[in-house]
Amino acid sequence: MTKRLTTIKDIAKALGISVATVSRAMRDTYDVSAETRKLVLDTAAKMNYRPNFNATGLVKSGTHKIAVIIPAITNYYFSTVITGIQEYALEQNYQVMLYLTNDSAYWETKVVRELSLSSVDGLLACITYETTDFSHFEELVEADMPLVFFDRVPESVKTSVVVQDDYTGACMATEHLIAQGYSKIAHLAGPPGLNLTQQRLRGYLDTLKKHRLESYGVIHSGFSDENGRQDINTLFNGASRPDAIFSVNDRKAFGVVLWLREHGILVGEEVGVIGFTNDPTSKIISPSLSTIAEPAYQIGRKSCEVLIRHIQKQSYPIQQISLLTELIVRESTQRKAVGKGADT
Repeated sequence: MTKRLTTIKDIAKALGISVATVSRAMRDTYDVSAETRKLVLDTAAKMNYRPNFNATGLVKSGTHKIAVIIPAITNYYFSTVITGIQEYALEQNYQVMLYLTNDSAYWETKVVRELSLSSVDGLLACITYETTDFSHFEELVEADMPLVFFDRVPESVKTSVVVQDDYTGACMATEHLIAQGYSKIAHLAGPPGLNLTQQRLRGYLDTLKKHRLESYGVIHSGFSDENGRQDINTLFNGASRPDAIFSVNDRKAFGVVLWLREHGILVGEEVGVIGFTNDPTSKIISPSLSTIAEPAYQIGRKSCEVLIRHIQKQSYPIQQISLLTELIVRESTQRKAVGKGADT
């Protein structure tokens, strides 16, 4: 069994002082005496606290660098968020240090715990869908490290978040399917532990209830097109076949569209499909995919703006920001063949 790394909380407990005081001592802030700072550094060395936290490696705060932790960078959403973060950071003379977790809770924890708090001024994070223990992030908050979550956010960590309005977006998607005449609507949901999964599921269920309709199935899985293929196969091999699919994201919806086409089922006319993202591929897949557009670039800019405000003003209040989504109607939710679809 791997030995647990010593944390700031452990040092604070050993010295009988607050976590915030330990953090400030390590960052050599003006309000901590030289005596306290030496005591903290000596104790950290004795307790084998993170190797990059020895006395010679410590630097004063104000590095003008921020860390960004994301699950992946290969899809449209995250690459667009990063563009928004990068552009705002550069405008404010901050450098961005990017860390990828590949949706692994292990790597997320390792990155956060080994991140030198003295080398960055703040952290932006989008959690993995594997993560259930958020103590590594809670330690940063306790150490007064500015931290902002975006897109995938943990409810238990009390810090600022910037997200899209997942609930309203899901309501719009389900309302659109119902307005098009679909009544047997299933939902291909994301991993159950994510807040965005729960919000989109709730929007779907509340809208069905509003129209006195029953769910034709909810399946939780990952976000890939292969997950979409597997989920639609499960639904269509069940007792009740849906006539419409609301997918938690576009990539799963792509898998659904391709599976339906391969099985001779007309997308739109026989089974409606709507996604959530507005990935560029949604315009060129055949038939084109109706979707809920997420403001990915704006989420990147706004989350970076909030983080830098926290960095520059310690008393800046916690922000809970939800940005609007937009319904984009294309061919995959048209009940009759209408030729080429058009974006709204």
